[in-house]
Amino acid sequence: MAIGPVRVLVVDDQRPFRKAARAVLDVMPEFELVDEADSGEAAVSSSASLEPDLVLMDVHMEGMDGLEATRRILAARPETAVILVSSYRVEDVAAAAAESGALAFLPKDRFGARTLREIWASRAELLPRTGRREPPSPDG
Repeated sequence: MAIGPVRVLVVDDQRPFRKAARAVLDVMPEFELVDEADSGEAAVSSSASLEPDLVLMDVHMEGMDGLEATRRILAARPETAVILVSSYRVEDVAAAAAESGALAFLPKDRFGARTLREIWASRAELLPRTGRREPPSPDG
């Protein structure tokens, strides 16, 4: 990971969430928004060219969904951290999120500066030495 602000790519097919994520990142000097994407395909392409430290990835999108985009991003650049976000319930996506290799799963209604800081700060604990990533539930 680079020294300086955490470089963040926000991926969501819904403009309101991208706007909300941008607003949250704007008040967090330790995070820098480097790009936004509205599809899994655009996320993979943008991630390859920009090499963000963190990708905030919507799970459900038309075309390539966030789970497949996460797998592709991590296959190309394993040091990238991906936090999956969704308006769906944890129970509906937890197993698929864990299988994708994401750092964490975060319901959109819990997304905010405090939660993002907590997940980022605990990322070393969330990535076991085996290299296998197990996203925690948003409740710990």
